[in-house]
Amino acid sequence: MKIVVLDGHTLRAGMDSPWPASDETDEWVCYDRTPADKVLERSAGADVLVVNKTVMDAALMDALPTLRCIAVTAAGTNVIDSEAAGARGIAVCNTPAYGTDAVAQHAFALILELCRHTALHDESVRRGDWARCEDFCYALTPQVELTGKTLGIFGFGNLGRRVAELGHAFGMKVMACAHRPVPAPDYAPFAFVSREELFRESDVLSLHCPLTDETRGLVCRETLALMKKGAMLINTSRGPVVRGEDVAEALREGRLGGFGADVLESEPPTMDDPLLSAPHSLITPHIAWMTDGARRNIVSITLENIRRFREGNPQNVVNEAFLKIRR
Repeated sequence: MKIVVLDGHTLRAGMDSPWPASDETDEWVCYDRTPADKVLERSAGADVLVVNKTVMDAALMDALPTLRCIAVTAAGTNVIDSEAAGARGIAVCNTPAYGTDAVAQHAFALILELCRHTALHDESVRRGDWARCEDFCYALTPQVELTGKTLGIFGFGNLGRRVAELGHAFGMKVMACAHRPVPAPDYAPFAFVSREELFRESDVLSLHCPLTDETRGLVCRETLALMKKGAMLINTSRGPVVRGEDVAEALREGRLGGFGADVLESEPPTMDDPLLSAPHSLITPHIAWMTDGARRNIVSITLENIRRFREGNPQNVVNEAFLKIRR
């Protein structure tokens, strides 16, 4: 098979190439980045395309008659027209649960920084503020403790469940809104609640849902109006789940106490993105997934996806239309 990696740079950053060398069985062609006007040329003749953020639409698939599998090096597959792929007999395989711990820990890194502002205080100490202080201590911001606060989780898959476990370990009350029936965890206090109750009752609301037609723009002026004054919002899911302009407005008006995000509506953002200048906002450049362990998991799962596809027993297939054709 001919396997083409179209945008492998972020996955291998700081590592040697994670992909196998070409052999008698497979020809591997790897690119760090592929501009839109080069995608068709570089994909020609491929049986398998390995992509992360490269957009794959129906017109492109029609121009690639040999393509049989799109291996996405991510859990989310919103850059792929999966329905069109399935109709053309092309499997779309993702890498689920590769970085559950990595992303959950990053969500809490954002939460804790909004609560304690450790970087701000470190900078203050290094400026000499502590050395000049008349007292043994000082604080530049209110210091917020998580114990007893209510953590709301929107989306209760593997990642949402792990964030909830961390919240429970911090002594938080946990509630969740799930997209489909799932088992409740075995700790208390915990409750499944409606979307409206989740927004109303959360002191910290953390988003862990895929980007779909239903979740696009989920956090907007209307749902923000339901939240407690001073509540914090965390987004490590997908940027378009949040309307940035509405969140920035809520931050400027003091209705929202803090916003921590690893994703934005447009990536990379423009410098006039309202969230970059909003008060009490903390933005990281989509790095929650990027630990060495998580990246190695992506490679391992992707290679297994390709192997299983070659053997006629594909795994992690996300497009139902492909599975229906196989049946």
